[in-house]
Amino acid sequence: MKVLLVFAHPEPRSLNGALRDVAVAELQRLGHEVQVSDLYAQGWKPAVDRADFPGLAPGERLLPTVASKAAFDAGELTQDVRDEIDKLLWADAVILQFPLWWFTMPAILKGWVERVFACGFAYGVGEHSDKRWGNRYGEGVLAGKRAMLIVTTGGWEQHYGPRGINGPIDDLLFPIHHGILFYPGCEVLPPYVLYQAGRLDSAGFEAAAEQLRERMRTLAETPPIPYRRQNGGDYLIPTMELRPELGPPGAEGFAVHLSNGAGSTA
Repeated sequence: MKVLLVFAHPEPRSLNGALRDVAVAELQRLGHEVQVSDLYAQGWKPAVDRADFPGLAPGERLLPTVASKAAFDAGELTQDVRDEIDKLLWADAVILQFPLWWFTMPAILKGWVERVFACGFAYGVGEHSDKRWGNRYGEGVLAGKRAMLIVTTGGWEQHYGPRGINGPIDDLLFPIHHGILFYPGCEVLPPYVLYQAGRLDSAGFEAAAEQLRERMRTLAETPPIPYRRQNGGDYLIPTMELRPELGPPGAEGFAVHLSNGAGSTA
């Protein structure tokens, strides 16, 4: 397999840096090809602004979606963005690795998504009609690729449990899993999450590292999260609401978008 690991931590000597090295070493030991996009080391520009669209006329109003589509269609995206798009197209599997900061990914990684997932590339594609609503949520340019997260957090595992005060980890990661990775077509694997990262001793690290190695060993076989495909018949078009006969009466929330998960009868 060809694996792209997008790494977002400012300190290479951090726990995240050590886990990245474990993951890369195991993947390479297994014979996989690996590329790493180290966003801080690359000096990645996270903010979308006029500099992203060199074809935009001076004084012209910046409409990011329109400008992104025009730049993508014209082959005028900036070189740093084109390089990352090339890596995504090259990869069979994409891993996003980051510490959970304020319940989401660091800003630099969010900025990577906002700039690299250009209109016409990762969104805004496909037929929009009474039968389909674009190539998204299980379809799109990244269809057939696997994706997963490597996440560290300082809180206890119980803090992110079903009744934990921080909210269930699956709910916190849903916008990334479903809205960023599944949206353009990736098969999204369950995440690797390391809790209480700041309290890890050497024995704890070795146990965590072995768990991560096992996830790398099973990268090609792990069943993906069973999200419902948008154009597979489960959603009404164009409202994109789940059909009322699917799931228990009154069921709502993230779980209804799983084809065999909690809150689902189909």
